[in-house]
Amino acid sequence: MPQLSPGETAPDFTLPAADGSTVSLAQLRDSADKGVVVYFYPAASTPGCTTQACDFRDSLAALQGQGYAVVGVSPDGTDTLARFAEAESLTFPLASDPDHEVIEAWGAWGEKKNYGRTYTGLIRSTVVVDPQGTVTLARYNVKATGHVARLRKDLGVD
Repeated sequence: MPQLSPGETAPDFTLPAADGSTVSLAQLRDSADKGVVVYFYPAASTPGCTTQACDFRDSLAALQGQGYAVVGVSPDGTDTLARFAEAESLTFPLASDPDHEVIEAWGAWGEKKNYGRTYTGLIRSTVVVDPQGTVTLARYNVKATGHVARLRKDLGVD
């Protein structure tokens, strides 16, 4: 799958969310002065994904204070996401994409290597979209630990 690059238009989406509602990129763009941080993660409640989600949770006030909304997208079902959000006190939307439609459109699905094994799966990624729908930052194959701190620096939040 081709990955998104700065200057491209981000594909719009509407997905079911952990809280039973739906979440859309257009809705999030309308609610954020500077843009939307869309991050893709492989599986709720796994160590790396929990670390990353909690880093976003702990940085949420600073990101929102600078005009950014945050949404996490994974292939997990909404029940799994709801348990994850409750267990980790996550207050930003978690969206479910079990068919990988959005994940693939955003370039976050593809070949991965782990312990010498090659397989297809979700590529941990973060894309920032401005209020007009243009990609301003795209990072693929990010590490769960330290990624949010780097993102904050790149966005001028720190």
